[in-house]
Amino acid sequence: MSAEILWSAQAGYPVLAVLQWLPLLGAAAVFALRERPAALLLARVVTGLELLVAVDLYRRFDKASAALQFGERLEAIGYHAAADGVTVLFVLLTALIVFLLGFYALVRGLKATGRLAAVILAAQAMLMTMLATLNLLWFAAASAVEIGLVAYLIGRWSTSTEENRALAMARFLQFQGFGLLLFLAGTLILAWNHADASAGNWSFDALELAATPPAGRFQTAAFFLLFYGLAVRTPLFPLHGWLPPVAHRGMVAVAPALLLGVKVGIYGMLRFVLPLTPEAASAWQGYVVAFAMAGVFYAAVLALLQTNLRRLLAFAVVSHTGLIVVGLFTLHEAGLQGAVMLSVNFGLAATVMLFMVGFVFRRTRSTDLDRLGGLFDRIPFIALAFLAGGLSIVGMPGTPGFDAAHLVLEAAIDRFGALPTVATALGNVAAAGFLLWAFQRSFLAPRPEGAAVAVDRTGPMEYFVGGLALVVLLAAGFHDEPWLSLTDASRRALGARFGSH
Repeated sequence: MSAEILWSAQAGYPVLAVLQWLPLLGAAAVFALRERPAALLLARVVTGLELLVAVDLYRRFDKASAALQFGERLEAIGYHAAADGVTVLFVLLTALIVFLLGFYALVRGLKATGRLAAVILAAQAMLMTMLATLNLLWFAAASAVEIGLVAYLIGRWSTSTEENRALAMARFLQFQGFGLLLFLAGTLILAWNHADASAGNWSFDALELAATPPAGRFQTAAFFLLFYGLAVRTPLFPLHGWLPPVAHRGMVAVAPALLLGVKVGIYGMLRFVLPLTPEAASAWQGYVVAFAMAGVFYAAVLALLQTNLRRLLAFAVVSHTGLIVVGLFTLHEAGLQGAVMLSVNFGLAATVMLFMVGFVFRRTRSTDLDRLGGLFDRIPFIALAFLAGGLSIVGMPGTPGFDAAHLVLEAAIDRFGALPTVATALGNVAAAGFLLWAFQRSFLAPRPEGAAVAVDRTGPMEYFVGGLALVVLLAAGFHDEPWLSLTDASRRALGARFGSH
């Protein structure tokens, strides 16, 4: 952990606090409006303002400094927030995804839009808190609230029957609750160790905990508890069991975008697990990478066996999460930077694909592959946006995933040799196969007998939502230097802890 620069030295207002409180206040105002027409309009205004504040954070951030910046403290309640380049990148992604969600909800015509918008804004506030905080208890508390909000989204606005909806919500809460308990247990071990080393002074602040890392088996215990707690959220094989039923029986895009668009699990590993338990991370590096590599192939094979587009995308998430974790646990500067960029690219690309699946579901009322097909002639833009998102996930040139995957594989060769790296790359090739197969079955295959004859053309708002996401995705792919330089100082500081050059 590096030194800290207070917000007053860089901005005229506490920008991180605004990022956390603006959507929360917006949620309260939108909820008070209930289902009046102004509710959704206000929600979109709030998400637009939040995006502007996120851009202002990026504009004021000093890329050359490895220090934590925009520091905010309130000792009485343990509040401590600060940002590095990785934080800024994830904040921008979160603000953009939630901004797009406001327009997606309008296109989909979801019922009770005012209440839905209020829940989305509250979830955004919790995401911003998790990204900004340096206090592990604050991170856990915000995560618990967000889990509850997403569970409410699944239970209230699921597209499935009541029985399947209840099953999806129960499975989600079981896995996420277990992961949260693991994270809290690891947090308590770190805090107890700090109290033992500092005359009974308990602290959950990452900067203070980094100064007194536990030794031996205590650090190993803290590492696994924190890592597994975040791996459930990520989700990483074999802790992914909640995702397929939630993807298939829950909401088509809104809840999955909040869960998968922002890779909070990966961010938590970068922010807490690696800096606070570096010796254990180095010692168990091979174990984690082996499971991640196995997950790449396991999920790719299962994806090819799916008959439902939403379940197929769920296994695509698990497969590509494995590649991100491989990059993260190379503990190499290039791998760390590649993992960050891959997380952001994957989050945005997956969101694009989820939105397009939602637009398809609005027309066909199904995501079963044997009931789709022949859609390209009627909705070519939606089809091409889905394809572009899939190609970005597999790292095609011209997308942010290309350079990111290159960095991960370069670091993996340096750390683990050519054979495991080639195996991981082959897993990525398999991913390209099942995503292209899904595109062919959904959009290019002949229309099945009995399918609806009339399929609405792409509407203006669908062009806006998909077009804006694609512009950002492709712009970041063709001109990724600003994003690489944004995270450069942070990855150098973290890589130095593991002797990476």
